[in-house]
Amino acid sequence: MIRFYFHPTPNPAKVALFLEEAGLPYEAIPVDTRKGEQHAAWFLKINPNGKVPAIVDTNGPGGPETQVFDSTAILLYLGEKTGQFLGTDADRPELLSWLMLVATGIGPYFGQAVHFQYAAPEGLDYAINRYRREAERHLQILDDRMKDRTFFVGESYTIVDMSAWGWLDRVPRVLKDDRALARWPNLTAFMTRMAGRPAVGRVGTLMTTHDFKTEMDEQARRALFPSNFPL
Repeated sequence: MIRFYFHPTPNPAKVALFLEEAGLPYEAIPVDTRKGEQHAAWFLKINPNGKVPAIVDTNGPGGPETQVFDSTAILLYLGEKTGQFLGTDADRPELLSWLMLVATGIGPYFGQAVHFQYAAPEGLDYAINRYRREAERHLQILDDRMKDRTFFVGESYTIVDMSAWGWLDRVPRVLKDDRALARWPNLTAFMTRMAGRPAVGRVGTLMTTHDFKTEMDEQARRALFPSNFPL
């Protein structure tokens, strides 16, 4: 059994998608980040970085329990554990390259674009412009990659597709435009195909099963942006 710690955000969604696609038994445990639960001592023992997702595999190879945090690490761990969604041996270099592009490019730039547009003090136009432009640049890289392709790597569905899907689902929020993804037709086609996967629908249901806090009050700001508050 896998204990899966999540909040309804892109990185946990990727892991949920793997769990659903692979049919692995798991217990979904909500971590309400706007209440600061990610900073609780019990959770920091699982992920010292205080972020979701994280998993605890009670049947892992590391002993009685194996703890893994960071969505990319979890996807690789689960792929290697199950032997699924890793492509062929020949695909491995490209799989790692595209997986890391999502992890080190798409994720951080999308996240910072959202932060500076929705949470930072007003007047930081330079930062907003930089992160939006970088988000758009990375989207173009992915769109170019998907020209005349069904999957990002090789000829089969892999963890790269899952990882990209988690963030591409948030493009309207990242660019503050409900129709933003239409600018990248190959990614639009990819997301349409992904929407037809039953596991994607099940992830959508999972992400709405818990009543997470939605108010962005002082408690939430302190939990999400502790560096903005003096010690």
